[in-house]
Amino acid sequence: MKVEVIIVGAGPTGLALACQFIRLGVDFLIIDKKETTTPHSKAIGVQARTLEIYEQIGLADELISRGAIAEKARFVEGGEVRGEASLKEIGRGMSAYPFLLIVEQGEHEKLLYNFVLSHGQDVRWSTSLIDFVQNESGVTVNITNTSGGVEAVEAQYLVACDGAKSIVRDTLGIEFRGSTFERLFYVADAQIDWEFDHDGLIVNLGKDNLTAFFPMPGEKRFRIVGTFPEGHQGEEGEVLYEEIEQQIIADTDVVLEISQVNWFSVYKVHSRSVERFSEKKIFLAGDSAHIHTPAGAQGMNTGIQDVYNLAWKLNLVIKGKAGEKILDSYNEERLENARRLLQTTDRFFQFGTSPEWFISFFRMYIFPYIANFALSLDLVKRAIFPLVSQIGIQYRSSSLSQDKASLKVRAGDRMPYFEIEGASIYDRLRDPKFHLVVFSDGKESGLKLEKSFGEKYDDLMGIHQIPLYPDIARIFGNEASFLTLLRPDNYIGLISLGNSTEEVEMYLDKILK
Repeated sequence: MKVEVIIVGAGPTGLALACQFIRLGVDFLIIDKKETTTPHSKAIGVQARTLEIYEQIGLADELISRGAIAEKARFVEGGEVRGEASLKEIGRGMSAYPFLLIVEQGEHEKLLYNFVLSHGQDVRWSTSLIDFVQNESGVTVNITNTSGGVEAVEAQYLVACDGAKSIVRDTLGIEFRGSTFERLFYVADAQIDWEFDHDGLIVNLGKDNLTAFFPMPGEKRFRIVGTFPEGHQGEEGEVLYEEIEQQIIADTDVVLEISQVNWFSVYKVHSRSVERFSEKKIFLAGDSAHIHTPAGAQGMNTGIQDVYNLAWKLNLVIKGKAGEKILDSYNEERLENARRLLQTTDRFFQFGTSPEWFISFFRMYIFPYIANFALSLDLVKRAIFPLVSQIGIQYRSSSLSQDKASLKVRAGDRMPYFEIEGASIYDRLRDPKFHLVVFSDGKESGLKLEKSFGEKYDDLMGIHQIPLYPDIARIFGNEASFLTLLRPDNYIGLISLGNSTEEVEMYLDKILK
């Protein structure tokens, strides 16, 4: 069997990659040792940037319909609500999805899998990777088939989405550096009877811990996340649910009754990242490349964005439109992001659980009272939302980013969200190709396109000429005509003053060679 790419692992990361390959027209095989998609909730937070990605393939609205928007957060200490903060539209004006979506991973995976099925593809379930070898022409893998036999598959590339215990990563000998937190984490999905409404997060603030309750679809149904104290006697897989419930009651001082426990898990949290995201023809994505604390609901979303970054680059190389050099930028861009992510999630975790007196005092007796006021300030929203929602991820130092202007928005930034005549700019950017967006101030003639330019880039690029409206000028910090060349993932590759295509040609010739 021969395919262009083999995907190992059909969790959210692998399925999201398969969806992108369908969109791009890349031939792939996706395998997983499981029998089907997960029946459990597992990761539940879906960030704005992920929804922007799904919008391009028509999945955002359906995913939203399967979940619940986190409208507010209530902060509880000593069994009493000490403050609350509105979250419903914390990112208004920054994304078409200015919220955190709560949807269980099982439903999320089903949606992606149904997309794969609806396009005539399928996952090879109950199929394991045995071994693989790679050479200059590609990768040959041996896999088990459903009858227990061994089958060889040849591919040009392999993408490992096989989780934190990645066989591919271990076989390649790529180090997974980092640390392990001493505390045991627990998660549980259950029905809770208590005095609190089902319209927001409940965050219990303790002296040395944090217990959070996330509203799930279904009456009085919540995801509970917390930690056992340091020194707790127990190992992963050995802790009974009764111990979790005892810990919740001890930590929260809240009168509650927990019932109908659908699923629970106890695990140690690691904060680790690979030393590199690729090895010749093989690429790592998702948990196989980085794992961290659940703080901020970043993990699953980061894996989805790993493959969003990689898919269009592989497509260009496979289709013969770019040289393999462009694939180096995957490691360059996503490794830097993973390192920043680990630092951020570690800080979040420390703020939520640190026993240090000052942090503990601030967490319990100051933060609940100022949170809503702080989150009502535009300055705070513009600092917090891009960080948590992942719309603020940038590749400014990438070899694919070229600045020819000194504006507020830089090459390497995600294309900012704004509306034109009541519609999102992203509505014009759904085709999986480069997009040349020219903003004209009306003082000079529009973009002059030579016939040769159109012939050279017709199937590679969409061209858009947009008036430089005042809100666009404010966002970019520029009132004169300028152009942006967007990569297929809607990050700005080139930004330049004026409306000449010469720099566009030079840029594309450089990154595609």
